[in-house]
Amino acid sequence: MLAELPCLQAENARLAALLREANPADRKREAAPPGAPSLVVRGTGTSTLCSHQKVHLLRGRADVYPLRWESRNSGKSRYAPACANEWRAGICEQPRIRCAEYAHRVLLPLDEQVIYAHLAGDHTVGLYPLMPDGRCYLLAVDFDEESWRDDTMAFRQSCDELDVPVSLEISRSGNGAHAWLFFSSAVTARDARRVGTAVISHTCARTRRLELSSYDRLFPKQDVLPKGGFGNLIVLPLQKQPRERGCSVFVDEALQPVADQWTFPWRRSGQ
Repeated sequence: MLAELPCLQAENARLAALLREANPADRKREAAPPGAPSLVVRGTGTSTLCSHQKVHLLRGRADVYPLRWESRNSGKSRYAPACANEWRAGICEQPRIRCAEYAHRVLLPLDEQVIYAHLAGDHTVGLYPLMPDGRCYLLAVDFDEESWRDDTMAFRQSCDELDVPVSLEISRSGNGAHAWLFFSSAVTARDARRVGTAVISHTCARTRRLELSSYDRLFPKQDVLPKGGFGNLIVLPLQKQPRERGCSVFVDEALQPVADQWTFPWRRSGQ
């Protein structure tokens, strides 16, 4: 019940917002609760994104998702697949038995309620971008060393030169960035990673540098799923707490947060 509470609170906020949109008088009388995500937003031009479309802008595995845990004693954090039996007395046997070896593990799906709770700041979730069939809908390039600003902008310029649509996001820590490439349909992870590698090589050649020192890795990291695993994860953007610090948000050409994250041009590259 405690595990379901954040999702129920987020769902209540979502339904209340829908009622306010349906009744203008109620919308004037009652302000939206703190942290509740906006549900009716205008996209670029005349397009409108419904709530279902918004929470699926970043697509990956929907049958499982990683959830962030933080130790109250050490303050250290980790991500683990969300499980319905996590820490249930008499059922969960962590840390004696690893989750991957646990016969009673019940993985939870990444649904709209989970994402709403992430946006509202009730918890932090990630995404497994690599699908079981070896395909993906996106590629993210991670920059997180001292020169991340220069390298991110150099990568973006290369994308412009190569006509590869890209969206930049300041990382959760604020000390790095992710360059997102969104595909109009699923592509093989191998092809997606080849695109990212080609842009990086073009950037190094254009800037006459042997490497981009702040470049860390690609998401997904693998071409195919490792046996018994889910591949590497990336944290979903726009979680409430870092968002209030100007982190985990999408930025413009000057690396400044876009005023309205939902009207940001979510450009998708072709295959």
